[in-house]
Amino acid sequence: MKGVLSIVLHAHLPFVRHPDYPEFLEEDWLYEAISETYLPLLAVMDRLVDDRVPFQLTMTLSPPLVSMLRDEMLMSRYAARLDKLCELTLREVERTSKDATYGPLARYYRDHFDELRRHFHDRYRRDLVGAFRRLQDAGALEILTCGATHGFLPLMIHPEAVRAQISVAAQHYRMHFGRDPKGIWLPECGYAPGVDAALAREGIRYFFVDTHGVADAVPRPRFGVHAPIFLPSGVAAFARDQESSLQVWSAEHGYPGDGDYREFYRDLGYDGPYDHVKPYVQATGARKNLGIKYHRITGKVALGDKAPYDPHRARERAAQHAGNFLFNRQKQIEHLAAKMGGRPPIVVSPYDAELYGHWWYEGPQFLDFLIRKAAYDQDVFRLASPATYLREVPVQQVATPPTSSWGAGGYAGVWLDPSNDWIYRHLHKASERMIELAKGNDDAPSGLRRRALNQASRELLLAQSSDWAFIMKTGTMVDYAVRRTKDHVLRFTRLYEQLKSDRVDETWLSEIESRDNLFPEIDYRVYR
Repeated sequence: MKGVLSIVLHAHLPFVRHPDYPEFLEEDWLYEAISETYLPLLAVMDRLVDDRVPFQLTMTLSPPLVSMLRDEMLMSRYAARLDKLCELTLREVERTSKDATYGPLARYYRDHFDELRRHFHDRYRRDLVGAFRRLQDAGALEILTCGATHGFLPLMIHPEAVRAQISVAAQHYRMHFGRDPKGIWLPECGYAPGVDAALAREGIRYFFVDTHGVADAVPRPRFGVHAPIFLPSGVAAFARDQESSLQVWSAEHGYPGDGDYREFYRDLGYDGPYDHVKPYVQATGARKNLGIKYHRITGKVALGDKAPYDPHRARERAAQHAGNFLFNRQKQIEHLAAKMGGRPPIVVSPYDAELYGHWWYEGPQFLDFLIRKAAYDQDVFRLASPATYLREVPVQQVATPPTSSWGAGGYAGVWLDPSNDWIYRHLHKASERMIELAKGNDDAPSGLRRRALNQASRELLLAQSSDWAFIMKTGTMVDYAVRRTKDHVLRFTRLYEQLKSDRVDETWLSEIESRDNLFPEIDYRVYR
């Protein structure tokens, strides 16, 4: 083998949990991702393990996502949603029984959702985190942690706030996966000098940056972005490979835009007869996506002119694209190996996990074909995690990367913009106050006071989520993002004032503890 291909899938969703409502639209982000990404990816990896195909993927499971996947209320709601979708597919089979075009598609979705339900309940026992953990224990998957709530670290001005995001995440990882995290996905690949020191404190060995994060390091890396660099702290940085990433991501030339693949923006929730779909859309009666899509991308035609979807034709296309991707990586790694004087190159290809299945329906099939072809149809590279690469090639150049992210423009412009810059004066002040509380209370406060201090930590972490600033910038669901930011800051402020006056409202505290209930293991002293 001449080199390594490391495919990295970043799975993260903001913490959305609303027990005070029987249904909440933003909870659909989780339910759609389970049906369209997490269950299909688990099925692919489990089949590969069952078939004894040698491979190793790398995947982030962010702490908010892990918390939601292990929340019984949310999993019960997902199970109910899945039951309703199975019911709808049966009704669709009946409605299209005499339609030669859409009848077979309706039967395809009936079988597909029945299989999802069997996997969720029978194979995985409603515990997807446990299923991912078993894959890691089997050596097929390297699971990364992330920032505690995906806070954008370069814009945090208090070192204690940066350390808390990392320390809380590492502790959460140990609790759920029974081992220390070897690597971390810095939220938005956001790195700034000093962040690595907080990683080293937790024993984290490596992280990722965008291409320029390594290419512009000082001194200039001898092997470019196809070997990691060690920072003076001893933590390694791996860079995104542009060539392999763009082959999938590119809006113009990426695989997911092929005309044979399923069209994301045509959905039965909007296309179906209203009375037929009404029981399955929003409680208000407003339409929404249901995940039953009968059309393919087709080409540059109006949405209403999309041709019917053919799952078998799309699957064949996924196999062809997997072969093309394999061929290109072989040639790329052969070229790199020849230039690197015998040192094996590593090509790091990171993607948002939700690309595979949610946005690109055939993405999990593409991965299945690619992994099998890589195992049996070539001998140039193998699929391995960055941790495996560091173990096998432990000597690397020492260099210092600059501040960077993988957002548009490569720095902090997405998360510090006229649309969202107002949040930071509040986040910085709350961080300052949380540090004050942590330092000003002894190690054994009363039970009620400790609960309030820990809840203040949770509210600050939730307010820091980079998702809210991102949503404000992109203009989708802005009202929700603004409300979440304000709600968490206001709850933190109220807790701060009650703690300073030594008058904690236990009834209200219990209410917000039950609503914002992630990190039950948190200890406010992390902010010291």
